[in-house]
Amino acid sequence: MITLGHYLGLSAALFVISLAGIFLNRKNIILLLMCVELMLLAVNFNFIAFSRFLGDSTGQIFVFFILTVAAAEAAIGLAILVVVFRSRRTIAVRDLTSLKG
Repeated sequence: MITLGHYLGLSAALFVISLAGIFLNRKNIILLLMCVELMLLAVNFNFIAFSRFLGDSTGQIFVFFILTVAAAEAAIGLAILVVVFRSRRTIAVRDLTSLKG
């Protein structure tokens, strides 16, 4: 039987992996965005687990809104990366220290 602790442990592992990815990889913006998405997935996993074990569908509604915001964030983030790459020919974080309009 899978308990709530198993779900929370898996969610914590996903969150720690994404947090380590953010702190260990500060060179590539695409990987940083992927780590943020993984962090949102860990939070969604918690919402679903608590929603299932408490018998309330409110957590699943929150997950729907979080997934919508995450999809918009990914689309806008990738669009900004394409524009930055076209103008500077790099997406390395160390080369993007000044963002002037």
